[in-house]
Parts: sequence; structure tokens; C-alpha cells
Amino acid sequence: MNYLLQILEAAGYIRDKLADRKPEIALILGSGLGDLAEQITNPVMISYSEVPHFPVSTVAGHAGLFVIGELEGKCVIAMQGRFHYYEGYEMRKVTLPVYVMKQLGVSTLVITNAAGGMNRTYEAGDLMLLSDHLNLTGDSPLIGTNHDELGLRFPDMSEAYSRSFRELAHKVASEVTNNQGNPLKLQEGVYAGISGPAYLTPAELKMLANLGGDAVGMSTVGEVIAAKHCGMQVLGISCITDMAIGEELEPLTHEQVMATAEKTKPMFIGLVKAFVREV
Repeated sequence: MNYLLQILEAAGYIRDKLADRKPEIALILGSGLGDLAEQITNPVMISYSEVPHFPVSTVAGHAGLFVIGELEGKCVIAMQGRFHYYEGYEMRKVTLPVYVMKQLGVSTLVITNAAGGMNRTYEAGDLMLLSDHLNLTGDSPLIGTNHDELGLRFPDMSEAYSRSFRELAHKVASEVTNNQGNPLKLQEGVYAGISGPAYLTPAELKMLANLGGDAVGMSTVGEVIAAKHCGMQVLGISCITDMAIGEELEPLTHEQVMATAEKTKPMFIGLVKAFVREV
């Protein structure tokens, strides 16, 4: 079955579960950040395993659920966990949910991830707005047949991450504080997307920093390419879970990444809710 028909069948299945709900904002919640979905009221929950043509999320910290309901007065659809290229899925399979959510009526995407900080001015626990990205996965969801019903063959990427959305996020960030009452430290920078799943070597990290990367992670870029292809506006947020400075690199585990995401969660949730309320 061709890709367009897969998208339409998956969207039709979800739409039938929603009755009269029409989500306008999509949230893709990365490693350790899925608890935001628990604040969605009157939720409809759909397991990815139920949806036609969907893969299964296999990574710890990714529940594998769509949660659709109300958040800050808006109808949202949240992905509690995502798919990754390193899980062995084709890039088009990784980005399938983006096109499905567009078919459901979504025009705004808030996409999040856990990332290593390569900018020396960052600290573990910071949040970073994505101003741009480097696609270093070696792949793109747009390779192959283009379906004109989804988007242009050659989509513009001059503003992959909405400038107005970033301005709004900076504005509402002043409302957000941590558990000690300290204001949110909101960075802005370039996200380097790699295939993973191995963490990078010191030499690789130095190379990416020299190329202009401020943070590095194993997701997001394919989904954002797909979102721009189908006409969405995007806000990207990275949770800086560790410092990935090549000259100072220390051993890292996924459990450490999750632990830092857990500590940062209140500020992350506060920022996303404030943005959703005002956008």
C-alpha cells in the first residue's frame, strides 16, 4: 500500500475515535517528558499498536500513546513517546504520525526532545528553543515518491522553526519557575540530529560544535522536515539532559538522561502549557 493511503487509513481510524473533537495543536513528547500528557483533561487515549500501519515505540520513557483532549483551553493531540530512526524504522515510518496529525486538522506542532548540550554556556537542566537544525542522519522522509496531496516536492526550509513561535515562547517563559522559585533559563540554538543509537565520540562532538551545533540528539529533524512539507508551523524545545563537550566528555547512560529530564519536567510542562494557552 502506498504511503498516502497508509496516512489516510491511520487518520480515519483515529478520527472515528474522536467524535466531534478536532485537535489544532500537536505535541510530540520526547524521552522523560511524556507526563505532560497526563494533564490533558477529558482524554481519549489510543495506543499506537491499535492504529493501522503504525510501528511500536520500543524505547524506555516512551509510552506509545496518543492522548487527545483539552489543554489550556485548546484541543490538543499529544504523542506520549515517538518512533526513532535507530529503532530500525524507515524515516517515512518515523514521520508517519506527523502527516496523520495534519490530516486530523493540526496546524501547529510543538516538538520536544532530550539532548546533549554542546554549547559551553549551557547547563544540564536548561531548556533550549530550536532556532534551526543540522540533519546529520543521512536520510530524509521526503526521499522517494512525492504525494502532491501532502506537500511540495521541494519544500522551503528557510524558517523550519517559527520565529514568531520562538518570540512567544521567550515571552511566556518569564511566567515559569523551577521548584526553588528561580526563573526558567531558556536558551536558543541549533540542534544537530544524528541517527544514533550510540552516543558520540569526543572527536564527533567537537566536529558538530565546529559546524555550529549547540545541542545534539537522535530525533526531531525528520519529523520537522515532514511538518514543514505538509504546511505546519513548528516550535521545537530541547531539554538539555547532559553536557556533551568533546574535550570534557564523561560516560553517559540513558538512565542519567531520564533522571535529568525528570528534574526539568516542571519547567518544561510550565513552558509548554503557557505557550499553548497563548498561541
